[in-house]
Amino acid sequence: MSEYVTHLNALPKARLEALREALLSSRFVARSTLMGTFQNSRGFAFIFTEAGRATLEERFPFLRDYLARVMDPESSRGLLPWRERLFGARKERRRPNAFYLNLLLLEAGRGVGRHIDATLKAPSGVPDATPEHVSVLYLNVPEGVKGGALVLSRGALPRGKVRPRAGMLVHFRGDLMHEVQPFTGGGEGALRASLVCEQYTFAPEVLARLPQFRIQSKAGFAAYLEEHRQRSAG
Repeated sequence: MSEYVTHLNALPKARLEALREALLSSRFVARSTLMGTFQNSRGFAFIFTEAGRATLEERFPFLRDYLARVMDPESSRGLLPWRERLFGARKERRRPNAFYLNLLLLEAGRGVGRHIDATLKAPSGVPDATPEHVSVLYLNVPEGVKGGALVLSRGALPRGKVRPRAGMLVHFRGDLMHEVQPFTGGGEGALRASLVCEQYTFAPEVLARLPQFRIQSKAGFAAYLEEHRQRSAG
């Protein structure tokens, strides 16, 4: 069973550039809402369920192609046990139905410390909640940088080291420890941008505790007003 899988050029170049431009120019970009090792990062995030995906895509249509790609079961199929990949599962595997989608922006010299993703643990009320898998699309990787790798481990055992490239999609198992190493170089204002989707599978009674759709941003109320005004004008 693979611990992670990668796909190069996961989106056509034009669609990747449009996605990157829409996200990085968003009024919601601000200091990260996440705590701990994410305090040196910027971005914004969404919590949504399978039922709330339509609302997310309606309000942020530039995310449709990305969501179709990262939520396609075939894209993460390599994480399944080899017998299941070859012969199929004895019973149909439940698909993820709750998601935490985070724009992660890091400047030179800044990284993210070793951790396991469990952002929906508190809102779900499940103490040991971890994603089925985590999906990372690299939106921007400055040219000429050194470092910046995604390092995966299980306990003290290394499981992989992914050197990011713009357009690369990585799926890794949600119970893996991981960190983002700082990068150096890339020129003034160099920025590493990725879109991270934690994909969870919850029972119906747990799913009912989660919002179907919610934006998380520290940009201030003006950003929400502007987004509402743009939707109303459209």
